[in-house]
Amino acid sequence: MFSPDELWTGLGWPLTRMMLFISIGLFVAIVVESLNWNRRIGALTRPLIRAGNFSDRTSAAFSMALISGVSANTMLAESYTENKLSKRELILANLLNSLPTYCLHLPTMMAITIPLIPTAAAGYLGITLGAAAFRTLAIVLVGRLTLSGNDADRVHAPSEKPDSARSFMKTVSARFSRRLKKIAMFTVPIYICVYFMNRLEFFSALENIVAAQLSFIPLLSPQAMGIIALGFTAEISASLAAAGALLNDNVLTTQQAIVALLIGNIISSPLRALRHQFPYYAGIFKPRLAMELIVYNQSFRALSLIVATIFYIIFNS
Repeated sequence: MFSPDELWTGLGWPLTRMMLFISIGLFVAIVVESLNWNRRIGALTRPLIRAGNFSDRTSAAFSMALISGVSANTMLAESYTENKLSKRELILANLLNSLPTYCLHLPTMMAITIPLIPTAAAGYLGITLGAAAFRTLAIVLVGRLTLSGNDADRVHAPSEKPDSARSFMKTVSARFSRRLKKIAMFTVPIYICVYFMNRLEFFSALENIVAAQLSFIPLLSPQAMGIIALGFTAEISASLAAAGALLNDNVLTTQQAIVALLIGNIISSPLRALRHQFPYYAGIFKPRLAMELIVYNQSFRALSLIVATIFYIIFNS
């Protein structure tokens, strides 16, 4: 049923690549922590982070999210494991990274979106970017109201520095090896399980069930429903290509295309997160905490996009 080439292409190589990126992110996080660079890395974003009563560790992770989401989450997980970050701040910090994470992927999104839907690209990207910015500012406000700021003062003490470069590398290597083993223990089996669930069309069946229940949504023509269905069954480029074709043929208006893409984004994201995000989240964090973070993240993301979509429809009606 599964040939060796197919297993390597679909499972072996993607899993190896994911573990490689996780390893790099873990190594960077441990080095940053060992050298006590949290405050330096977070210097540029400190005014925003301080407004939410977050610590320097959250500030450093927020800045790192502009470069690597894996590294940012690994830094948060390391701080939480060492009891240098409360669970409340961990959850809020993970939600806070919506904007830098979005900006990290924005160039790729622009490269795909602008050629495929040139007339609707600005509206679609503007709404999704605005929703990400709203999420970050909202979390800053929540942090301001719920975090005391004591954690930010508590983590200012510098880490003990090694006597030599050799001692430093020995310490980093030991921490890296120990943490990577724990990550692999959860990530590898979960990723394999999700892969076979996907190959057995478990997610496709679930997506079809959800897609069949979308007829109640107003302002959506049958053609627009096709864009949403493609958002489930394929990558976002497929729905963008379909939207572009329908726009070129004047079958859909720009507003209808944008609304269809946004709804497809809202509904398909949780399942995509379960397939692609949970395996590595479960390795970086504990599986139960990983699922909790994903639920918070996806729920808040969906809520912000729903609000943004409603405002877009109202102001363009």
